Amino acid sequence: MQRHAEELKQLIRYLSEESGERIPADLDALDSQQLWNTFRGLVNVRMPRRASSGFYAMQDALLQAIIQEDGVTDAATLPRTALDQRLSVWQGDITRLRADAIVNAANSQMLGCWAKCHSCIDNVIHTYAGVQLREECDRIMRAQGENEPTGHAKVTGAYNLPSKHVIHTVGPIAQGHPTARHRLQLAQCYTSCLDAAAATGCESIAFCGISTGVYGFPAEQAAPIAVDTVRDWLDRHPDVPMHVVFNVFGNRQLSIYQDILCM
Repeated sequence: MQRHAEELKQLIRYLSEESGERIPADLDALDSQQLWNTFRGLVNVRMPRRASSGFYAMQDALLQAIIQEDGVTDAATLPRTALDQRLSVWQGDITRLRADAIVNAANSQMLGCWAKCHSCIDNVIHTYAGVQLREECDRIMRAQGENEPTGHAKVTGAYNLPSKHVIHTVGPIAQGHPTARHRLQLAQCYTSCLDAAAATGCESIAFCGISTGVYGFPAEQAAPIAVDTVRDWLDRHPDVPMHVVFNVFGNRQLSIYQDILCM
């Protein structure tokens, strides 16, 4: 990150001036991590609007360089599960995965997370994809004219991410106590994303743990629904060559999927 300090300062100046905020007086004294957090925070709260070509070029070069420096994993190289050769489980950062599509657990506004530097996957995906992702989502939602319903799916570009597409879905808000309706809605999220991926010509898709974060669907209950729904969809579409990756971040979630898939 250190070698990107000058680019981050220029991007921070642009975003500050664009939003009417004061440029941080101590900008030149900030270390690389502080500069990144400042840039990310400004991006997270930026309204969807066109930026200058110079901003896009500098932002894109920065994000792509950071992703490459961190290392990219190709979904095609991931081992398949013994239980089902169509499936893989991968522990890592989904924004560092090269697949035809990755799934974003979105909110009903479909514009990304607005909390500065929040750790949710919606925030992380939008941050590393670049501001163009919020812009595209805004065009989609303006055309739709209403909030995104639970269980549907929208396909966008991935911009600076290694994947080709991002598929956005709004999961059920279970708050720790999923009902039968929540379970059906969660299954619908997986089905809708697979339908959208197939329609877009994707042959690989990586799912995050939809609704298992702030929406409070317990991971040990969500994972079996995810696996069963995906396997059922694949069984019903034998002519669709789809490699499905279940992306997990923590060790507990990894253990849950390993138990289900007999790994």
